[in-house]
This record gives sequence, C-alpha cells and structure tokens, in this order.
Amino acid sequence: MRSFKMTEQELMEKAYEEIDRLKETVASDPHRLIYHLMPPVGLLNDPNGLIHYKGVYHVFYQWNPFDVGHGAKYWGHYTSKDLVHWREKPIALAPSEWYEKNGCYSGSAIEHDGKLFLFYTGNVKDEHDQRQTYQCMAVSSDGIHFEKKGPVIELPQGYTAHFRDPKVWKKDDMWYMILGAQTLSEQGAAVLFSSKDLYEWKHLGIIAGSGLNGLSEFGYMWECPDLFELDGKDVLLVSPQGLEPEGDLYNNVFQSGYFIGSLDYSAPAFQHGSFTELDRGFDFYAPQTMLDGKGRRIMYGWMGITDENEPFQPTVDHQWIHALTLPRELKLKNDKLIQQPVEELHLLRNQQVSILEAEISGDVVFEEVGGRSVELILNFKKHEAETFKISLRNNAALVYHAGSKQLILERKSFKDGTIEQRACHLDKLGKLQIFLDTSSIEVFVNDGEEVFTARYFPDVEDESISFYSNGKVVCDLEKWTIG
Repeated sequence: MRSFKMTEQELMEKAYEEIDRLKETVASDPHRLIYHLMPPVGLLNDPNGLIHYKGVYHVFYQWNPFDVGHGAKYWGHYTSKDLVHWREKPIALAPSEWYEKNGCYSGSAIEHDGKLFLFYTGNVKDEHDQRQTYQCMAVSSDGIHFEKKGPVIELPQGYTAHFRDPKVWKKDDMWYMILGAQTLSEQGAAVLFSSKDLYEWKHLGIIAGSGLNGLSEFGYMWECPDLFELDGKDVLLVSPQGLEPEGDLYNNVFQSGYFIGSLDYSAPAFQHGSFTELDRGFDFYAPQTMLDGKGRRIMYGWMGITDENEPFQPTVDHQWIHALTLPRELKLKNDKLIQQPVEELHLLRNQQVSILEAEISGDVVFEEVGGRSVELILNFKKHEAETFKISLRNNAALVYHAGSKQLILERKSFKDGTIEQRACHLDKLGKLQIFLDTSSIEVFVNDGEEVFTARYFPDVEDESISFYSNGKVVCDLEKWTIG
C-alpha cells in the first residue's frame, strides 16, 4: 500500500505543474517587474543561500508555489554570471522529509572542497500546531542538484522553537553559524555555534540580543542574522520583530538593520554600537549578503513584508506576490553602512537623456523624462527651496523639506488609496538615484547614505514624472530607460 507522503521529486513535479497551469495568468499581469527577481508563481519571501560559486552567482529564495499566502516553503533558485541576466534553475529544496515537512525555511550557502553546501531550517508542526525546528544541511557537486544530509543541530535548551535562519562562514580553521532565536523569556537573540567539519556543531551561546550589550528591550524575536567582516569591523545584520515606532524609526511591522562592532571568537561575545535601520521604505526585510570573486560584500533583501496589506497587492489576482531588491554593494563609512547599486546594473541602461543644470522652480515637467521602467539620477548644484518634490507616476512621491531636514517617501496605500509615508532625517540633499520598475521603487540617497524601497501600483499607462519646487533648484539630471 503506497504511503500518502510525497517524495521530494513528486513535490517538485507538483510545483512545476502549478507553474505551467498559471503561467499565462502570471505573464498577463502588467505589474510584472522587468528587472527584478520574482517567483514564477505564488509567493516569494526571504533571499537565501547567496553565494558566488565557481564563477556563478546563486540566489535562492523562500517560495510557496501553491498560494499567494505563507505556507510550506520550497527553495527556488536563480543563477547569473553578471548579477543582471538571470536564469531560473530547478527547485533546490522541497519539504519532503520528516524534519522539514512544514517548510524548508531560510538559510545560507558556503563552498567547501569544491562542493556547495546549503544550511536551512526545517520547520515541523504537529497536529496541535506546536512547532519543532531543526537546522539542516544539503550538499551539491554541481550547484544545481542537492542531496539532503538531514539535521545537524537540534534545538538547544534555553530557547523556544522560534530558532532559525542559519548563516554559516569560516574564520581561520573553524566554521561558525549564527542563528536567529527567541529565548524562553521571549526575548530576541542571535546565537553562535562552531564546527570543525560542518556536521558536528557546538553551541557557544548568545552573542547579542534584547537586553544585552547596552540594549534595552529590543524585540521578541530576531530573524535572519548575518555576521561578516567589512573594512576591519564586524557587522551584524538582523531583523528584529516587536520594535515599537519611534518618530521616523521602526514604522513597519518588522524592521531590518545592523550593528557595527567586534566579535571576540574566544569568549564568544559581540561588542557593538547602536542599531541602525537598513532601509527607510515600506518593503524591505530579511536581507542577506555574500562575498563575491571581486571581494565585494553584496546584499539582497526581500522587497516585501508580512503585514495586513499583503493580501491587497494587485498582483495577488494574477497568482504571484513579492520580489527581491536590486543587488547592493555594502561599504563602511564612519561606522555607517553605505548601500550602492552594483555597477553591473549599468548593463540595463538604454536611451540616455541628459539635462545639464536643469532648473526647477514651481511645477516643471521635462517631456523626455518619464517611463514605467527607468533609472533617474539628480545631482543637485543649487537648492534654495523649502520644499522639493518629485511625483512618480501619480502614485508615489519623494518630498524633501529643507527646514525640518526630512526626506519623505509617499505612496498610495494598496488597501484604501490613502497616502502613507516613510521618512528619514537628512542634513543635505546632494544626490538622488531612483530605480523605477513597473511596480517598485528603490531610492539611493547621497550615494547610498540612505535607501528607500517600496512596491507601488500606478496606473499601467501612466509614465509621468514631474517636479515641484517652491524655490530655485538646479541639478544635473540623467535618465535611462531600463529593460
């Protein structure tokens, strides 16, 4: 008698059937993005397993192929040689085994002895919806097909089953893994393990968390930690859940940010400074980084978030939702992470328009500046306005108020069309680099000093970009069509 349990191959085939069944529905969506990574169907969330392996960039991602809601996750897979032109690869992981039956959750990738190793969280729920968690490993010789090795870490004492998202790296002759966790007192934490062989892991303890290293209460769960060295300092990315809004800070339901510090591997302990948000927009979460062959630290984020507005995104009607951000190179400047779009994105540029010393006073429209998919750069030469505004396809806007030194991103709510805002403090507006895709915005401010990321859904035919200033503003303006 055949068991009702599906093999991994059967689960993969079922997902491929879903892609085929809905491909026309998905492809007919006018909000389908042009130059961002998206799911072929269903829901995408966290970027996973970022790695530059044998000269090829690999981006895996959390994926539910059967629904536009969150469920039992697979690992989808894209590869590229240049971070611009991507190919969809066979599904990397499907939740076929007892230790992952409710989802192959987020994790990371490393190269060892010429092989590609994936580490991920196996999510299990019983009939009473009680959670169990396992940190699992899978290995590939070709970077495409993976052999599961099963759990390498089970839940240690002192934590709830919210214990996930392994990020692995090597330091000297030792492997290390950092995990996001919740303590039994429901405090968020980052937990460190070490291993000599990737199979046997030693629990070293909490290195950072709510109530530690000078932090007060700082979230009930820390997700998707990533620890790496940059310019001689250690950087911890983390996504804490449960922060309360403070003025312009922490206004999304969940946040993502970083600490700069120093990890003492012998103690182990991570001494760090204050927490800084990575992105000031509406849709950014669960970032992860990789080191590439050029020595760059490159980051992707999930261009989405789990909140009450998720079901109202219009792509849901076309059976898909969410995307990944553009790849961003990270640099450290005065103990602040600077994010810049990778230089390879220049390959996307077409039909350049340049307007030197463009003067903006009152309402201004430059006829040649507009489009559904564009890159726009403004280098400001003179700024005598109290208020400066760029309207983007009548659905979003950037507004700078010189008096309050506040830069604001506005958009129309998916849910009810009201105007919602996110903002940051900005001493001076020197440069804006804006990437518009059909239904996304990424704004790099002052060469990556601040970044805003958001989804938005303007009228499909609207390509208008207009400017307003209540004083004289002069800038060099460049625009490229992207595609």
